[in-house]
Amino acid sequence: MYKYDTYDTTLVNQRVAQFRDQMRRFLAGKLSEDEFRPVRLQNGLYVQRQAPMLRVAIPYGMLSSRQLRKLASIARDYDRGYAHFSTRQNIQYNWPTLESVPDILGELASVEMHAIQTSGNCIRNTTTDQFAGVAHDELIDSRAVCEIVRQWSTFHPEFAFLPRKFKIAINGSIEDRAATLVHDIGIHALRHADGALGFRIIVGGGLGRTPMIGHVIREWLPRGELLNYLDAVLRVYNRHGRRDNLYKARIKILVRDLTPQVFAEQVEAEWSQLQGGGAVVPEAEYARMEAFFLAPGYEKLPAESRALRAKMADSKAFANWVKRNTFGHKVAGYKAVTLSLKQTGVPPGDATDAQMDAIADLADRYSFGELRVTHEQNLVLADVRLDDLYAVWEGAREVGCATPNIGLVTDIICCPGGDFCSLANAKSIPVAEAIQCRIEERVEFQDYLHDIGELDLNISGCINACGHHHVGHIGILGVDKNGEEWYQVTIGGAQGSEAAVGKVIGRSFARAEMPDVIDRLLDTYVAQRRDEERFIDTVRRIGLEPFKQQVYREKDRVGASHAAD
Repeated sequence: MYKYDTYDTTLVNQRVAQFRDQMRRFLAGKLSEDEFRPVRLQNGLYVQRQAPMLRVAIPYGMLSSRQLRKLASIARDYDRGYAHFSTRQNIQYNWPTLESVPDILGELASVEMHAIQTSGNCIRNTTTDQFAGVAHDELIDSRAVCEIVRQWSTFHPEFAFLPRKFKIAINGSIEDRAATLVHDIGIHALRHADGALGFRIIVGGGLGRTPMIGHVIREWLPRGELLNYLDAVLRVYNRHGRRDNLYKARIKILVRDLTPQVFAEQVEAEWSQLQGGGAVVPEAEYARMEAFFLAPGYEKLPAESRALRAKMADSKAFANWVKRNTFGHKVAGYKAVTLSLKQTGVPPGDATDAQMDAIADLADRYSFGELRVTHEQNLVLADVRLDDLYAVWEGAREVGCATPNIGLVTDIICCPGGDFCSLANAKSIPVAEAIQCRIEERVEFQDYLHDIGELDLNISGCINACGHHHVGHIGILGVDKNGEEWYQVTIGGAQGSEAAVGKVIGRSFARAEMPDVIDRLLDTYVAQRRDEERFIDTVRRIGLEPFKQQVYREKDRVGASHAAD
């Protein structure tokens, strides 16, 4: 993984010292709230509903075991013993005191971490596929590209005060596991038949108040021109993006209003002035960055393991976990393992200090001391030998991280919602727990869960869509109705190469109704599906109406029954 050089170390340490003095002046009353706000946001510090929240950057989701132990110790020493992994592959602390934040930033700097540009109207953390470098369908290792983009975007003077926050995702595999179509800029690696490497550039995607799927504005970009082209896109946005209306300030609105074709023409015109200039990335620089991400010392192993087959035959629980929580590796004899942070009764994405320490131990023993954060709010050990899977499963199970539900309906993406966020209209965490509990109440729960199969259920506490509800196969959005919490339901959303925005099925529901609503949606799917058809494929084939009829027929019947009583 990337290691800080002298420049990185100096820059981060100077920022810590600078913010320590700014915090001192604010607490002494020498900086007003309005003066302090942009300063704290530049350092990842928010003021939430109940306490400050500090968002720490995890560039493209990569962590060493040493860094994870530091995050655990910060949770233990400065917070309430846990932290929350977010959909941008970052981590958030919900209970630090203002006075402690400079010390936390100093602790982070000691392990080559920071909170720079995790908030504010700037380029945020660049995200990528959690299996980058090991994926069996990989074209390139996207981590080196992410690091080049990170260094370009950090403290970029021209883009420090954009019209609105800006998010970039990079995909280096055939399958898009980075949700590039719903980012401000999505970058897809391409390889020509002659071996030449380049990128497809997608612009104008995003969720929130006006969800949109991005548009391809350039099918082939030579990889040396990546930063010049990103400069061109950002310059057009910075010049023409709305600053008079917060809700119309994202680049997706500009692309829509200009039309993708006109926007692309403006970017091409801007790029024509930059092409071949100072921001060209030479092959030597790509090679230098790629050297940070060289493959670890893999053993030469057989592609199959008799010991693994025997363990799976002896334990159905272990076999289910292997089926759901491991991913094909490009090196024979290895798997990537996803550790679920979606145990029922625990807020999705939360991890305690003890869990983080235990996972760091697993990474050291079984995965070369590295791990990744997924944008689905789980953790990954990317390089586990087949013969070590059982030991990893036992270790993960001891700390509650072995739920065999990756990609299933209980693997819920969920923002912190009204329990923490001051922007939220409704709570998200209790809804996620209620749905998980209801599904677990089913007879033969595990069989039912696996029979339902692949299904993304995403929950957001407000229209800002931090829970990515728009692209959930089932999406739940918290809304405010006369001061009360209600929930709007969408179905048919999807991420990846078939990205789509879900459609609202009808009027909203009270919180207590949500488990029943999910039950009815799942029952409708089971009744309507063909053979092994996925939930999303059934929705695409039959449309919303059968689901809507079943949900509201039962809702109205129950309401009438209660009224009669």
